[in-house]
Amino acid sequence: MKRLISVLAAICFAAMLLCVPGAAASEPSVSAGCAVLMDADTGELLYARHADRPGLIASTTKIMTAWLACEDGALDRAVTIPAEAVGVEGTSLYLKEGETLTREELLYGTMIQSGNDVALALAIDVGGSEAAFVERMNETARSLGLQNTHYANPHGLDSEDNYSSARDLALLTAKALENEAFRRICATKSVKVSGERVLTNHNKLLWRCPGCIGVKTGYTRAAGRLLVSAAEREGRTLICVTIHDPDDWQDHIALLDWGFSRYEARAVAVKGEPLLTAPGGSPLIADADLTLRLAPGEAPRLVYCPGLSSDLLSGAAAGTVKVYLNGKPVAEIPVVWGESS
Repeated sequence: MKRLISVLAAICFAAMLLCVPGAAASEPSVSAGCAVLMDADTGELLYARHADRPGLIASTTKIMTAWLACEDGALDRAVTIPAEAVGVEGTSLYLKEGETLTREELLYGTMIQSGNDVALALAIDVGGSEAAFVERMNETARSLGLQNTHYANPHGLDSEDNYSSARDLALLTAKALENEAFRRICATKSVKVSGERVLTNHNKLLWRCPGCIGVKTGYTRAAGRLLVSAAEREGRTLICVTIHDPDDWQDHIALLDWGFSRYEARAVAVKGEPLLTAPGGSPLIADADLTLRLAPGEAPRLVYCPGLSSDLLSGAAAGTVKVYLNGKPVAEIPVVWGESS
């Protein structure tokens, strides 16, 4: 397996661009050996190059680690650092045995600083032991249908049994971003933890790419440069993954810009214009503008949520209208009562 991973990594690095059948001729040229651009709402791949080829994934492993910890909850829980999490090789927060941090601080250290020691401490706290947590990682990968993924540790240090593919990383990220704590933490640019450590996110796209909300960088000499990013613009979220990419920052910006350009910016609500009719026949007037990026033929679903007030006078607050895209809530529009006919 070790030899197979090395061979696949070398092939990925040298591979030429494979385009998605039927894709627009203007799709960008990128340097990645393996890459995908995925619509997080539909799971559609807008761009793919060797999407299912497994390879070493370095610190993008921590996406699974952090998401499972966020799902476990209790982020204010105090965690005493065990001896096993001290002195882990690679990127580190230089934890000391016996010091105490909250789970949330450990999550920041995992996703922002990419500390291998922090990821291990988090895994031991959540799973009871590193082995038990890694077993949970693999069980979760199977339950999500990640067919080219296997974990050997919670941090991503090179192991022939720790691998994934570009498609699997995108699918995992789409699921992880549904967790509000995960989404908030990986989008944080800078934070202070344990009263003295100031952490700055390694993901330069948070500053360079409009709408970027994370997610994770990765690098080892054997794995090369990896980057998993996500961006949200006008209600649409796209996820980009590149593996073995020497120019990943620019490639992600180009792919995300190109991907968003494939959707039409369409007005869903115009302030002062009728939006829906409430039960009973009274018109509901949008009290704010809303524009979403929509695929051809795609239409959001609007659901009226009545307000607490019983005042039905024209112009009075009438509650909100929730907007769903592909079954997921993406926006909320305040509405007022209109003139009844």
